[in-house]
Amino acid sequence: MIFATIDVGSNAVRLLLTDVRTIKNDVVFERLAILRVPVRLGEDAFSRGKISTDKTTQLLKTMCGFHEIIDGFQVADTMACATSALREAKNGKAIAKQIKKKTGLDLQIIDGKKEAKLIYANHIEKNFDPRYSYLYIDVGGGSTEITFVSGGVQKSKSFNVGCIRLKEGFVLKETWKEMDKWLKKNVRGKNVVGVGSGGNIRSLYLLAGKINNEPLKIEELDFLDEMLRNYTIEERMTKLGLKPDRADIIVPACSIYRHIMDTCGIQTIYAPIIGLSDGMVHALYAKHKKKFVE
Repeated sequence: MIFATIDVGSNAVRLLLTDVRTIKNDVVFERLAILRVPVRLGEDAFSRGKISTDKTTQLLKTMCGFHEIIDGFQVADTMACATSALREAKNGKAIAKQIKKKTGLDLQIIDGKKEAKLIYANHIEKNFDPRYSYLYIDVGGGSTEITFVSGGVQKSKSFNVGCIRLKEGFVLKETWKEMDKWLKKNVRGKNVVGVGSGGNIRSLYLLAGKINNEPLKIEELDFLDEMLRNYTIEERMTKLGLKPDRADIIVPACSIYRHIMDTCGIQTIYAPIIGLSDGMVHALYAKHKKKFVE
């Protein structure tokens, strides 16, 4: 089966097409294609409290294009979710209705708890050493989703600490304190390893020259942070090969990852190729598997 998932984030809108099939009793998830459009809804949502007409038009065009591609692939099912930017924007629900009317796509504006749950649906920790506990960290444009997994028990929380929000100066001191308090209370044990998801940590991972699921050490993140701060945005693009919409938010993203790891005493973090879109694929597969069993 081919599934389509759309992640309408604060920085970009992503379409992921995934082929899910069973080979010798193993379920294989193969990414067929991923498209990413840097709409930057968070720039409007966090500064004005609503999405402008220009960005609404750009989002509608993007979703119309995605709908045509999805039709072409004749997918088994589709899931579309919007996160921090649209759930904060006053006109977020109205925009979701416009998308439904124009494309037929049912865009769900999900809360932080559901976002964290979908990201965790990847269950990437099953591939790691069971002797350790794992902290899932997904730093987005508007929020950071955190899930602590230890011995099968999980605790999740979403905080309004995101790289666009931090870049624009919209992260409140009280929010930092709230996040630190939650981390100190819930993330326990000496053997805790980080699992980062999304484009920001993958970019940092690749900048560090990591391959084949090597862990990224906190010292290496510190080095990257200092190096990136010494480059202008233009130099990050020309010398490091970062995309324009990644080059200006990579520093605040790195700061958030470092802050969380420092607070929890985490020394290493993995950066598998997973994100909200992949979690939605797992949710769709679970739904169809349940129907098949029934």
